[in-house]
Amino acid sequence: MILPAIEPPGTGQGMPLAPIAGAHTGEVAWHRIRAAYPQQQPLLNLNNAAVSPPPLVVQQAVIDAYLLTSQNPDVNMWSKLDAALPDIKKQLAGLIDCAPHEIALNRNSSEGLSTAIFGIPLTSGDQVLLSPWDYPSMRAGWLQRQQREGIEAVTCRFDWMASDDDVIAAFEAAITPRTRVMQLTHMFHWNGRVLPIKQLCALARAHEIITVVDGAQTFAQMPVSFRELGCDFFVTSLHKWLGAPVGNGMLIVKESQTERTWPLLAPFEQPSSGIDKFDHWNLGTYNSALQAGIAPAIRFHSEIGVRNIHARLQELTRYWVGLARDIPGFRLHTPLDTDDLGAVSLFSIDYVDSKALERELREKHLVHVKYRRVEHVEGLRVSPHIYMLKTDLDTFAVALRDVIEHAGR
Repeated sequence: MILPAIEPPGTGQGMPLAPIAGAHTGEVAWHRIRAAYPQQQPLLNLNNAAVSPPPLVVQQAVIDAYLLTSQNPDVNMWSKLDAALPDIKKQLAGLIDCAPHEIALNRNSSEGLSTAIFGIPLTSGDQVLLSPWDYPSMRAGWLQRQQREGIEAVTCRFDWMASDDDVIAAFEAAITPRTRVMQLTHMFHWNGRVLPIKQLCALARAHEIITVVDGAQTFAQMPVSFRELGCDFFVTSLHKWLGAPVGNGMLIVKESQTERTWPLLAPFEQPSSGIDKFDHWNLGTYNSALQAGIAPAIRFHSEIGVRNIHARLQELTRYWVGLARDIPGFRLHTPLDTDDLGAVSLFSIDYVDSKALERELREKHLVHVKYRRVEHVEGLRVSPHIYMLKTDLDTFAVALRDVIEHAGR
């Protein structure tokens, strides 16, 4: 068992807890999950959408692997640690519903997305569709190609609280005979809005348009199927919701796109073959010990179950919003009543400086949330993880009310 047997709070009986078997198991089972993570101190970490702590078993696996590499690095890195990578790809393929030979391992979503952005062959005048809410460095990548190569980056305008039908209509209206690629964000990191990716990919296929999906915030937070989405590229980080060590990412490339797409870094082996040309091998020497944490992260995640994880994250989001929504001026910038709701949400308080609010929460109450600003919207992003308890969110709500009360004086 990966999850530790701990004493349920208040029982004093030392009785092992059963594995979580459903979404409605009560707080006591989540205390057991809490015990499987390193303590977060001194801050209450409500910015897990950026990077989350790995479970203790993952942390230990990386430490052990790093010590192993120190003994005979040239042998232990390449011949021992890397020998596990094909099986790791098989396990990841089982989670995301793709073939292992469609997976490349890299360092993070930005690296994987850059592989697609700079690797898809385009010529001057070809169009790429974006949204205003895509990750800034990904927009910057396409704009760089616009400046250097003369492609046209077209922004599809829609409100991030708009209906799915309105979002689809915005992309459909922007399509022309010159449209070659649609850059799609599965969940906006700003506010947790999930786009109708399956329908957007179907729209793209009908026009023979390549789709690049930024899944940094959805993979492992909620059920995701590469096959059902129907995209050409899917990119994610493994250090957010899966709980793998920082420095691990995954790029999935549909087999039909592999040959025609250029790698971000020139492959060591010439000619390059298949998915290997996008893999981490081309970095040169890298930290193999970090990848030793992927397998235990998968086992930990699978033991709980992605549907239980998603249900818990929805529960935590709705819980803290319920505690805060009666605060005068409270404004939520995230669709709450949707099955796609996850852990990521954005709020603001009318007539209260969000940046100052972030600072006061951190300095006065040791609560860490993230100030976000994009287009005409600014606020504080809140993103709990499964190691957090409702009592943590009680602490956050009390702190929030205290800071706002003093701000009004």
